Amino acid sequence: MDGIRRFEDLLIWQKGREFSKEIHTVFRYKKEFDERALSNQIIRSSSSVMDNIAEGFERGGNKEFLQYLWIAKASAGESRSQLYRALDFGIIEETEFLKLRTKAEFLSVGIYKLIVQIKNSEFKGQKFS
Repeated sequence: MDGIRRFEDLLIWQKGREFSKEIHTVFRYKKEFDERALSNQIIRSSSSVMDNIAEGFERGGNKEFLQYLWIAKASAGESRSQLYRALDFGIIEETEFLKLRTKAEFLSVGIYKLIVQIKNSEFKGQKFS
């Protein structure tokens, strides 16, 4: 993780931010009660991806960062599951679903790759420097 000084430098956080913004754009104007409840939940879970990456990074230790990365990965999976429900309920079209699901899968894979990279690293975190 050479050259990474802030969580904003992490590509996976940047992609999480883009995903959250896109989910918010797609779901923020759903009007009916059931759609609004699902919309609120998917907006929260997609936001949780970027927030947990940031919070884990800011804790300064790899063990804590890894814990938060697993939570971020789980939130990407939750968002993906909610996308299926949105598709099944006719809230979004299949083309939108496929595009967003691909982005959620990218996040899951990217977060996992970062987890592996950190586990294989000698560096233990900023607070141990």
